[in-house]
Amino acid sequence: MDSNETSPMGFKDPDDINVDYAGYAEYTPKGHVAPKYMGTIADQSDMTAMGRVQVLRRNFRFISILGFACTLICTWEVILTLLSSVLTDGGTAGLIWGFIIVTAGFSLVFASISEIASMSPTSGGQYHWVSEFAPRRYQKFLSYITGWLTAIGWQCAIVTIAQLAGTIIQGLIVLNDPSYHFERWHGTLLVIAITTFSILFNTFLAKNLPMIEALILIIHVVGLFAIIIPLWVLAPRNNAKAVFTQFNNGGGWNSDGTATLVGFSTTITSMIGYDCSVHMCEEIKDASRTLPKAIMSAVAVNAVLGFIMIITLCFTLGDVDDILSSPTGFPFIQIFYNTTQSYAATNTMTAILVITLTASTITEVATASRQLWSFARDKGLPFSSFFAYVTPTWNIPLNSVLVSLIVTILLSLINIGSYVALTAIVSLTITSLMSAYILSIGCILVKRLRKEPLPHRRWSLGRFGMPINIASMAFLLPVFVFAFFPLTSSVVEQTMNWSVVMYVGLITFASVYYIIWGRHHFIAPVALVKRDGVPLASGARFLT
Repeated sequence: MDSNETSPMGFKDPDDINVDYAGYAEYTPKGHVAPKYMGTIADQSDMTAMGRVQVLRRNFRFISILGFACTLICTWEVILTLLSSVLTDGGTAGLIWGFIIVTAGFSLVFASISEIASMSPTSGGQYHWVSEFAPRRYQKFLSYITGWLTAIGWQCAIVTIAQLAGTIIQGLIVLNDPSYHFERWHGTLLVIAITTFSILFNTFLAKNLPMIEALILIIHVVGLFAIIIPLWVLAPRNNAKAVFTQFNNGGGWNSDGTATLVGFSTTITSMIGYDCSVHMCEEIKDASRTLPKAIMSAVAVNAVLGFIMIITLCFTLGDVDDILSSPTGFPFIQIFYNTTQSYAATNTMTAILVITLTASTITEVATASRQLWSFARDKGLPFSSFFAYVTPTWNIPLNSVLVSLIVTILLSLINIGSYVALTAIVSLTITSLMSAYILSIGCILVKRLRKEPLPHRRWSLGRFGMPINIASMAFLLPVFVFAFFPLTSSVVEQTMNWSVVMYVGLITFASVYYIIWGRHHFIAPVALVKRDGVPLASGARFLT
């Protein structure tokens, strides 16, 4: 912070001037926040402890941030849209039991994340936590790599959700007009249109975003029942024994168990990413208490809604081979039509998904832009001063929001040349986020194993902290490996899961860039952190 900045309490803080960790001062944010948006005393204390200045409005509360997390993840919607992969590898039994396993695993993961977020409620999230809690000699490099993983992962997530919404629209056109040819460039235009719409929400309506998220939460819940009630009433029932015990190995793997693990990609996608609200925590009132409660509540709400949808689907989907061969490209559209025998009903039920997935894109843009902004204010990116700028009157990182649109457009254009290449890029979302979880929880676990004190937190796992951290790692490590598996054992260029190439490429690029540029300019967040008023870079101990 330079001499022209003010502290979160509104006074000059000379202790924050000339941060001396890597020999660089913190980037100076622009803009001021009205007193009513400064948050609670606890928020201001947390910001001071982390060496940050309040430049964003704290206008999110429990319900709005709960809606933010629930509608971004879109658990039941994602299950519907990605149904084909899990039916190919796993079948109905694999979907049901896989969802239960994945939900249990991610509940432990996000319990760990929630506790860490209560210790350090910062929009930087994982890269800040790794910097603060990793062994000292690895802090800066691991933090830098984690920052790149989360920044790129969330940018790719925008394309993922917007592409799902766009291709569903194309699927509806196919249903209503069989002569329509499924052109990839049509999908690209729809992705750009949906993302542009989301950008407008995140700029001109940014101040009203909390209210909008609460309204979208209602649509998210009511929309589920608007879809499942017709299925309950009209669809024939499958045999219960077959539903719960019949696995499918359509990928030709050596066992049903391996096929089910490969098919976890659908259930993982439907339950990963609740850390999205972490990147909004500098806009949450009483963040260190509200944020963990919202994360765990969102996990619970979406887990229940997702399980209801899965049970409904498994009992009403009909012939699996028939729906997998649907010309729409989406088995769920065929299920809706087979059940209702009505184009109008199918269009209406599918439109609900388009609406909720578009709403998810709005939330994705908010998350990705805050992560980009946060990493840039620590000079982790090229042109950091541009990305880190906060518009004074709007109190939003406008440049980062607009860059998210440009990145999405560029990535969506890849779809015109190669759908396989686009799929490989967007798959970085899962692998990047899981890497960040592994690094963050791993750092906390190491501190617990070494019996080192941790910062004070208002939401604590107590004596169960270490067992939960260990169980989280035991879950994350194997599913991380299987995230790189292709859907079929017989691999050709079109069926290969190229995410491993993209992931290794990202790590390599970030590492080389760190050596050449990053280590000279990146300000590891631990350099700014003060506990009890003492900089941690000077060797201060954490609070007990």
